[in-house]
Amino acid sequence: MTADEILAELQTDAGRRAPYPLYERLHELGPVNLTPASPAYAAVANGYAAVDQILRDPRFVKGGPPPAPDADPITKALSSSMMFRTEPDHGRMRRAFHAAFTPRRVAALEPEIAALTDSLLDRLAELGGPVDFIAEFGYLLPAGVMSALLGIPAPDLDWFRTRVQRVEDYLDFGGRTPEKVAAANNSATEMSEYYASLIAARRAKPGNDLISALVQVIDAGDGDLTDEELIGNLLVLFNASFVTTINLLGNAIPPLLERPEVVKSLASDPAVAEACVEEVLRYDGTAQLVVRTASEDLEVAGVVIPEGGLVLVILGAANRDPARFPSPEVFDVNRTDKRHITFGAGPYFCIGAVLARAEGRLALPRLFQRFPDLALAGPPVQSAGLALRGYATMPVVLGN
Repeated sequence: MTADEILAELQTDAGRRAPYPLYERLHELGPVNLTPASPAYAAVANGYAAVDQILRDPRFVKGGPPPAPDADPITKALSSSMMFRTEPDHGRMRRAFHAAFTPRRVAALEPEIAALTDSLLDRLAELGGPVDFIAEFGYLLPAGVMSALLGIPAPDLDWFRTRVQRVEDYLDFGGRTPEKVAAANNSATEMSEYYASLIAARRAKPGNDLISALVQVIDAGDGDLTDEELIGNLLVLFNASFVTTINLLGNAIPPLLERPEVVKSLASDPAVAEACVEEVLRYDGTAQLVVRTASEDLEVAGVVIPEGGLVLVILGAANRDPARFPSPEVFDVNRTDKRHITFGAGPYFCIGAVLARAEGRLALPRLFQRFPDLALAGPPVQSAGLALRGYATMPVVLGN
């Protein structure tokens, strides 16, 4: 298969659900491959070293300029966030978030994450089984954590779920169909209005949540961040942190259940829990791809990417690069080098990585301490998305 044929196959339903054999074929072709037949992309980058180089090189541009005044709602919301802006806007917004979204704030959340996990495990025990792990745990834990972090009232979380999914569908590989654009526009409008009202409430009566802290940064004039930019960043932060953690928890279950000796040590050894989280992120990463634009003719791994060309940067393929990881298709928590690239690299490294890792590190041991005989009750169903990879449903029995 040519790189163009592989790219086309990745956009099919089958390719999205099972991309790793296609990544192997890309690796056989080389770490970077031109895609002259693609209407969208000039090249794909799949080798670890090449992906790392592109992510760290500011000449490969992420995002674009501020949104136009007449941009549609989803474009305006996303383009107001640091994830979709170039420098200096990205750094300016990121500094404002760093002033409020500190390691201390995440560390302070850890007791709440642990308590919420235990509460959800109690709920699972009451439900009995079989249960859908994604719906009854994988979704509820990060939703509760985001509620605590942002100060979103718990009853409002169900309202968010469908709207978050519509934005995720829009952001996915090939997600710009008219139907998905319309759904994303409606969701962006509704969530932007929700966040605007929440910001106003926190401005009038601050709390201990992240939104209150960010409003204080804005009002102090220290962060050079606007309310509109705060709204766009909150929309992206909720989507990225929330969906990423759902997928991290779900993607961990199948490989762990195939390794009972790992499950046993995971339940009692914090070092094994940390190693499991990192290997899950490498082996079946939650974020599979991003896009960069070459600002001039640029050479990567001997391939010249033309100025203005879009590069599909496949993080999931880089994490399975045999030139970097021996036997990359094997899930191995004892792997000496688990330095995956799921959270990116360089100045755009994922700002929510520390929170996602904390949730996985705290939740997975508690899950298997409580239910050491957890098992699949049927085949899990992979979600149709590729940019953020996870399971739609996963029936499990809890055991004795």
